[in-house]
Amino acid sequence: MNMMSNDPVEVPIDDPNADTEWNDILRKHGIIPEKPPSPTPMIQEALEEARRLAHENRLEDKDLDELADLEDDEDEEFLNQYRQKRLGELSTIAVASVYNQVYPVQKADWTRDVTDESKKAFVFVLLTSSQGMNVESRVMVEIWRELAVKFGDVKFCQIRGDLCIEGYPDKNTPTILIYKDGDIRRQIVTLRELNGPQTKLQDVENLLVQVGALKQGDIRLKRKAAEEEEHKSIRSGNKAAVEDDDSDWD
Repeated sequence: MNMMSNDPVEVPIDDPNADTEWNDILRKHGIIPEKPPSPTPMIQEALEEARRLAHENRLEDKDLDELADLEDDEDEEFLNQYRQKRLGELSTIAVASVYNQVYPVQKADWTRDVTDESKKAFVFVLLTSSQGMNVESRVMVEIWRELAVKFGDVKFCQIRGDLCIEGYPDKNTPTILIYKDGDIRRQIVTLRELNGPQTKLQDVENLLVQVGALKQGDIRLKRKAAEEEEHKSIRSGNKAAVEDDDSDWD
């Protein structure tokens, strides 16, 4: 006599993700789940979208001079959109550039000249050494002047450390205090966090970007980088010329 078993029948399954006729039958009857979609089409679509955006934004970091150089290669209407954008950025900067110099600040006027002013714009205060200025203070005083002229929408102030804070040690100078919206956003004691006595203008510009005083794509940053590269090339050319002149005397 045949005995009927109530035990569930085990369906042989190899690789549930394999594209086989048997797996198709099992999926049709809900025995195994549907095979997940291949990520390849999605990856390909994402790459195509990235290429499309890169092409559309290919002029995003170009300044007016660079846009002018592309007149023979780009559609005039497309170029004009970016010209208008750059002109708008320059106009906005010009309107906001109301400082453009280093302001000596007194402790008695701190609330008015620093705290309250920081509700309108970023305020950077440089505390220098008291006598003769240490090396790092001298470096920063020069950079401070360049920054103030270049970024007139940021207020740059300066005061001796001991006149700002009684007994403030020279070894802690230069100190940079960064104010915004009435509060100190960041404090940097000496140039250790930057590049020490070798600190350059670009190091402090990077700081301005980090704290939000400048946008990463600020056209003034790009222009300065191009100027520095040009000056570097000129210096290299002059050095080579001098070496050639010296060789004539050998």
